[in-house]
Amino acid sequence: MDFKLLLDNLTNPALLFFFLGVFAVQVKSDLEIPANSSKFISLYLMFSIGFKGGLELSHSHLDMEIFWSLLFGIFLALFVPLYTYFILRRKFSVANSGAIAAAYGSVSAVTFVTAVSFLEIEQIDFGGHMVAVMALMEAPSIIIGVLLMSYFQKEQKEKQISIRSVLHHSLTNGSVLLILGSLLIGFLASDQQARGIEPFTTDIFKGFLAVFLLDMGISSGKKLADFLKKGWFAFLFAVIVPIINGSTVAFISSLFTESEGNRFLFAILAASASYIAVPAAMRLAAPKANPSLYLPMALAITFPFNITLGMPLYLYVIQAF
Repeated sequence: MDFKLLLDNLTNPALLFFFLGVFAVQVKSDLEIPANSSKFISLYLMFSIGFKGGLELSHSHLDMEIFWSLLFGIFLALFVPLYTYFILRRKFSVANSGAIAAAYGSVSAVTFVTAVSFLEIEQIDFGGHMVAVMALMEAPSIIIGVLLMSYFQKEQKEKQISIRSVLHHSLTNGSVLLILGSLLIGFLASDQQARGIEPFTTDIFKGFLAVFLLDMGISSGKKLADFLKKGWFAFLFAVIVPIINGSTVAFISSLFTESEGNRFLFAILAASASYIAVPAAMRLAAPKANPSLYLPMALAITFPFNITLGMPLYLYVIQAF
């Protein structure tokens, strides 16, 4: 691995703010980001990345590479929860296994945003259609998770949740809706119209990302201690599965795209785990699943791993093969 690339990533100001958030929790500081401000920043990040992706997509020639990319993204969102569910069932209940599998089959939009920033620092181009791939990967894994729980739950005592209601909840989740909506608006906007809001969508992006990662560091630090008490299986799963998914996809994505940036984003999407859309959906679909298990796995373990060691690792696999 290129250790200069690893060092550059670990000294990225946005990432260092994440570590500052974790440190603040460990020293019991009263540092916090107000809830309303945190929500606004997360909405801004979704809006900005969606709009810029739509703008890039409008400049892209719609060819077979884009078609296969969208299809591959959906395949990953269906396949990952299927195979991870049976690994998880060795230690966890049906409900917890289904919820965790759905989280790891879905994607982390914030990890994706951080990866886009990483590519910009490394001056590596990527296609705007990758934002559409990310958006399409949210709902399928949630549906698969619910189907697995429904099928394997032998004593279903709780109220049955229809797939239609789960699908509706997934697609109308705030982050998913904003990404899809911003993508469409960016696609329809002319270059002149886009330049009018460019200072908002581009110039201040990295500053907002740094503040958001500070908030994520605070949230992760609060959940990490309690999570580690639950045993090593969940911890190892939250690290090893992303490595397997990310490295494998970094390699096989070369079958339909030669773009380093696109392959890298596919690897990040495969390696990431949802801690926004899936937990929101699981409150409705799987009330018996334990949020203190699947939420810290995605947020306190997988997310930090991907944005520190994972991104240089996946890029190394792409450049080596």
